[in-house]
Amino acid sequence: MVAIRKVLVVDDEEIVRLSLMRTLAGQNCTVEGALGGEQALENLQAAPADVVILDLRMPGMDGMTTLKMVKERWPETQVVILTGYPSVYTAREAVKLGAFDYLTKPVEPDKIVAVANAAMAERLAPQKTEQGAKAQDPNKGWAKYLG
Repeated sequence: MVAIRKVLVVDDEEIVRLSLMRTLAGQNCTVEGALGGEQALENLQAAPADVVILDLRMPGMDGMTTLKMVKERWPETQVVILTGYPSVYTAREAVKLGAFDYLTKPVEPDKIVAVANAAMAERLAPQKTEQGAKAQDPNKGWAKYLG
């Protein structure tokens, strides 16, 4: 039996959340939404996601705190940061905490689909050995943000 793959979209802005959910809905996966960090963690506790698309600036628990908690509890879940307020500091912090990618709003539908597919592929890739993971470039894909 093949498990249905799940993407969780976390954004306090309803129009953004619903737009992203609609864009990702046709990608052979289940797509759910959460209004913020607390609701995202509750959703993940009930049914972990393969990929989380996560806004940074939200009331209550912010995206960076949510990212940290997701990676601590579900390290195999791939998290894509999506922000309308990009900065080198938040990009670096997101990398340190284990984000798969860092995108800026507004994001084109084709771009979010491509990144979500890449994150899903990473999630489904055979488990890397501890030594193999250490040998990988820690800034893979992040040079455009970190210089």
